[in-house]
Amino acid sequence: MIDMRLLVGEEWAEWYSMTPAQRLEESSKLWQTYLELGGTLDPEPDPQSPFYDPEEWRAVTAHGRAGVRLVRRGGI
Repeated sequence: MIDMRLLVGEEWAEWYSMTPAQRLEESSKLWQTYLELGGTLDPEPDPQSPFYDPEEWRAVTAHGRAGVRLVRRGGI
């Protein structure tokens, strides 16, 4: 019998040895980490789509608020 670690590496062999339920649980943890780090599930704009409107789409910042604004130019 061929050792999976030799074919795909240690990490992937561990992944393949999991049950589907275990894989789903681990994937959920990864998505949670991605979202906590500022990732978003919003789709990227598709300029080839007939519904694409470059005026409508604006990039969202990592914290979900408007961009940074300058409060005061002079010194304190």
